[in-house]
Amino acid sequence: MNTVPDIFRILPEVVLTLTGVLVMMVDAAMPKAASRRVLGWVSAFGVTAALWASLWQLSLPAGYAFYKTVQTDSFSVFFHVLVCGIVIATILLSLDSLPANQHHAGEYYALITFGAVGMCLLTSAVELLVVFIALEISSISTYILAGYRKHTGKGPEAAIKYFLLGSFATGFLLYGVAMIYGATGTTQINEIAALIPTAQSHSLVVLALALLLVGILFKVSAAPFHVWTPDVYEGSPSPVVALMSTAPKAAAFALLIRVLYGGFPTLKPMWTPLLWIIAVLSMTVGNLAALRQDNVKRMLAYSSIAHAGYLLAAFAGLGIAGIAPASFYIASYAAMNVGIFAVVTVVSGYEEHLPLIQDFRGLIYRSPILGGTLLFFLISLIGIPFTGGFFAKFYAFNTAMQGGAAWLVLIGLLNSGLAAAYYLKLALSVSQKPAANAQPQPAPRMGIAVTAALALSVIATLVLGIAPSRILGAAQAGAHSFMNAGVTASQPLSAPDSAPDPATVQWVR
Repeated sequence: MNTVPDIFRILPEVVLTLTGVLVMMVDAAMPKAASRRVLGWVSAFGVTAALWASLWQLSLPAGYAFYKTVQTDSFSVFFHVLVCGIVIATILLSLDSLPANQHHAGEYYALITFGAVGMCLLTSAVELLVVFIALEISSISTYILAGYRKHTGKGPEAAIKYFLLGSFATGFLLYGVAMIYGATGTTQINEIAALIPTAQSHSLVVLALALLLVGILFKVSAAPFHVWTPDVYEGSPSPVVALMSTAPKAAAFALLIRVLYGGFPTLKPMWTPLLWIIAVLSMTVGNLAALRQDNVKRMLAYSSIAHAGYLLAAFAGLGIAGIAPASFYIASYAAMNVGIFAVVTVVSGYEEHLPLIQDFRGLIYRSPILGGTLLFFLISLIGIPFTGGFFAKFYAFNTAMQGGAAWLVLIGLLNSGLAAAYYLKLALSVSQKPAANAQPQPAPRMGIAVTAALALSVIATLVLGIAPSRILGAAQAGAHSFMNAGVTASQPLSAPDSAPDPATVQWVR
């Protein structure tokens, strides 16, 4: 019998919520003219505590909480740690990029922390109504953060577009929840799979799945649900883009895995070809559009659409075998993307006076550290060996090949070559000497916090490329939690019925 208190199952979310409330209370008590920088450190400390609380959950037996609406397993722990790591890097990046006289900084850090609550809850929710609540908690925070630079024209535009389209997509998801409840009589993800074969209306089940996919794929900016991405990325502050391009997508992909493999596994012959088509569309549309961009953030926005396609290729794997490669790809992409947006933040500044690719010309000469770091992340995004990007694509494409999706892999490889063109375009600009008649640009200044954020991203990308076994083991442990649906509450979270993978054992230890 599971005797673990329910509160332990959501301990990271509790820590994050208390941190956000503390930040708001301290912010309200501080003089208006006082610097809010200390609130950023309070947020970073609280999110770090939430990360350790997530790791502590590995010692708990697998089980549910709050009437089987939340599940604690190695899969949820993996994504909790990933989301918290991204949020910590984002806060560190923000500490040195927000203006010192910005008196709304307390609200900024509170919104990031509250958004993390929704993202973490989204990865562990196994009840579709809780999924909806978690999605809204995450989305509302990012809607506001997207328009944080309200004194600019592009900031409110980004927030309004994101809010309107996001609300519309959430409506699709909510209709899907209603449809699946009408077909099966439950909104419990783990029970839906058992009830689908006996559902009176199979067409209602299919319609529910389609509507759910629309809502989820919008959050990951997969084509054709990607139209919001370039404008929102361009109008939002760069630290916010570093967050919204990684953490919400990681949570949404975790939800996608739970819904498809946990709730609709019997419909795999139907949703697998659909995801193949979406993967091809995302890769092709994203890369072709990125080739035409002169704005760095818009180029990276279309690049993120293409990477969503690469990640979806892992779903072409043999059943549950696609979970570990997909999870590993999410972690690798998060490390690369946070790092490259950290460089963009430092170079372009909070007001982004240098937004174009040509503005990065000669960066390697103005700041060898920033220029070299940017080149490193571009190399990883291309997929050069000994970087996280290489192993991420290798695992995803290898899984798709084993699943019989040879044409999908070929299209993915061709798109990877296409992506190299615009990544190398930026890399060439960084490496070129400044034009003789160009106005000299001052060397970008790096603070301690942003240096720490960059260092974390570089180390993570290197570790994922040179010694990926531990992270892959964590991803495999998450996959085991799906394979062992009948695990008893007395077993440890990562204990599979069959012999575990050695890398999985390393992760558990």
